[in-house]
Amino acid sequence: MKARESGMPEEASWESFFDAEAVTDRLLGKEGVAGNLVELGCGYGTFTIPAALRTRGIVTALDIDPDMVAGVQQKAATLRLPNIRAEVRDFVAQGIGVDARTQAHVMVFNLLHLEQPIVLLQEVHRVLHTGGRVSIIHWRSDIPTPRGPSLAIRPRPDQCLTWLEKAGFLDAAFVDIHALCPYHFGLVARR
Repeated sequence: MKARESGMPEEASWESFFDAEAVTDRLLGKEGVAGNLVELGCGYGTFTIPAALRTRGIVTALDIDPDMVAGVQQKAATLRLPNIRAEVRDFVAQGIGVDARTQAHVMVFNLLHLEQPIVLLQEVHRVLHTGGRVSIIHWRSDIPTPRGPSLAIRPRPDQCLTWLEKAGFLDAAFVDIHALCPYHFGLVARR
């Protein structure tokens, strides 16, 4: 099930909204991720590639769109990144598809405007090991932006904090990414 009002612009336009390398550093930490990582809604691989360069584990990149997944697979092959496993998966309807408590990090970027965000965050909580982290970015709801879902369905940052708490996460905190992607806010929390 595709999140409501989802859709991707041309790749160059999409990538102009982010400094993906710097955002990944900020959200995953300069030291990177020691274990496995899942990216929900990998799209063009904008964050998949930087994440794969910052983890010693496997990056499972999921998307509902077969063309997006094929593109990420091609980039991984071209860049010789054997730790990327991109696959077509409807993670909203079918779950993330990895065993419980096996992941060190999950990236949830531009997805929490879907209709049941707490259910998705509970699934993220399920797959993270104790101490594992979730990182979230989403389109800001306080300003018009050149892309993104309608302002009416965008989550506010305080809503995301509440949803994280309801899903069982601890130590949720904002991460300052404004200079790196001015149309988004960022959060991290741990299981």
